[in-house]
Amino acid sequence: MTLTFSVITPSYNQGQFIERTIQSILSQTAVEFDYMVCDGGSNDETIEILNKYQDYLRWVSEADGGQADAVNKGIRSTKGDIIAWINSDDIYYPEAFKKVRTIFLNYPEINVVYGNANHIDREGGYIEPYPTEPWDYSRLKEICFLCQPAVFFRRRMVDTYGDLDISLKFCMDYELWLRYGKQSNFFYIPDLLAGSRFYQDTKTLGQRVAVHHEINEMLKAKFLRSPERWVLAYASVSAEEQEKAQGRDPGNLWVQVQRVNTFFSEAFYGYRRWRNFAVSPLTICQIMRWTLAAYYRFLRSKFFL
Repeated sequence: MTLTFSVITPSYNQGQFIERTIQSILSQTAVEFDYMVCDGGSNDETIEILNKYQDYLRWVSEADGGQADAVNKGIRSTKGDIIAWINSDDIYYPEAFKKVRTIFLNYPEINVVYGNANHIDREGGYIEPYPTEPWDYSRLKEICFLCQPAVFFRRRMVDTYGDLDISLKFCMDYELWLRYGKQSNFFYIPDLLAGSRFYQDTKTLGQRVAVHHEINEMLKAKFLRSPERWVLAYASVSAEEQEKAQGRDPGNLWVQVQRVNTFFSEAFYGYRRWRNFAVSPLTICQIMRWTLAAYYRFLRSKFFL
């Protein structure tokens, strides 16, 4: 049985990384694939690199509506049975496509396959494993345990349930997994498939508060309430970023107390906006413990040392 892959790479000014992404795809064996790069009009060395590989891939470079729009454009421009979406700073590991193809061939009812991944640095060096977990849709609502380049899905999922939501800037992949996961169980293979580059300039690290805000907005729209875990994650990230922006010393006990105050304020905002003030008793107790512990440490340092 013939099973072809559509490989889609959205790109914008990632000339320092994209050649390694391309090479990781072209090195895949025993699989037929159609490779499309959708560039947003890069003004770095990206176009020169794409021209270098023009015999092995197709590409366009033009203004677009962002990452989700670029991926959707690539999906529409290709015809493969299996969609493989990888950003221009990530990589596939050897034999990744072959392993995924085997699952899709052996289990024709399976629509989505995912595997393990590593966080890698600018040079491609190993940092840590991505925290991937076995499939559990309820758990997916609480934490995104899928690494985007390590997820592969059949084209029929796009045809039936739609492509990426172009209104989202950060969590378009998470929203897609939640939408597809509601309709079909994902198949997890405990093999290393991809490397996700992890550095300060990435959207995820560079704009953490905006990322968490968008995730909570998306989850509330989808499920009426965002899970407490995501609301508290937003509060924690917001408190930490405010501390950094003000140049406060995280080792100072009074700064720790201020962080707790900020966290409490941001959590209040989050529960009001995304959960309509629905707070579990366990969470109330946990927040109170954190607050009391911080103030206790501060008072002890002032009066008992």
